[in-house]
Amino acid sequence: MTMELSDLRIFRAVVQEGGVTRAAAKLHRVQSNVTTRVRQLEQKLGVSLFTREGKRLQLTPAGRSLLGYADRLLALAAEAEAALQDDKPRGLFRLGAMESTAAVRLPAPLAAFSKRYPAVELALTTGNPTQLAGALLAGEIDAALVAEPVAEADFESVVAFTEVPAIVTAKTRPPVDAPGQAPETMIVFEQGCPHRARLEAWYRGQGTLPRNIVELRSYHAMLGCVLAGMGAALLPESVLTTFPESKRLRVHRLPQGEMSLRTLLIWRRGLGTPNVAALAEILTAPAAEARSA
Repeated sequence: MTMELSDLRIFRAVVQEGGVTRAAAKLHRVQSNVTTRVRQLEQKLGVSLFTREGKRLQLTPAGRSLLGYADRLLALAAEAEAALQDDKPRGLFRLGAMESTAAVRLPAPLAAFSKRYPAVELALTTGNPTQLAGALLAGEIDAALVAEPVAEADFESVVAFTEVPAIVTAKTRPPVDAPGQAPETMIVFEQGCPHRARLEAWYRGQGTLPRNIVELRSYHAMLGCVLAGMGAALLPESVLTTFPESKRLRVHRLPQGEMSLRTLLIWRRGLGTPNVAALAEILTAPAAEARSA
């Protein structure tokens, strides 16, 4: 059995107007069509919805029960239609971000977003760009903040932040650019992390490979291992501002041409929403651009 909203609209009009004739006039339908649709609805449900008393139709107990559901369903349908046509940010906004972005870059713009759009419920998840792009394509999140590059055929994007990636080691270790001083251990996130890929490229440029790879799930854990002299990590310099022991670290800038890495706000092509547009506006405002420089 499948009830359509149009069935419920016709049924409710007959109740509100007290009969088929007035309901047909209100709905701009012929009387026979309204009568047929009511009978078809009764057949679908297997119950009688009206009894006739003289020239008036009276609701049966089943009809009174259905009327309550019809009012709620039609009101909900109207609410959904209005929400979809409304260009104001509202409802659940599922945002994904890289761990470094969520920890360092997002607190201020998300606070501004929540203050400006209190009708939006934010839900934040973290992952690497590959994971987040997959979640977007699967419809599990609405937008994501990821390091470039992204698949232009699948996504639309705006530049949210520009990061300065750097290699960090403990100050007790010699500079990594000294001959033969590339650390034997590389401290990284799992595969798919753009900072890991850039560090691997740096090792190849040195004509060597790390003997050991330590995979961790947070930047502060990575920095703790670096501080202990375990090896080298590559991360955005902005992360160092949140690390209390950053003065005990040696920061090594990358070669010219590799000293920036843009973070993009991406969403599925053709599926932008008012929530995404509102966040993009906050992230690309002049004040936000100045903070990311």
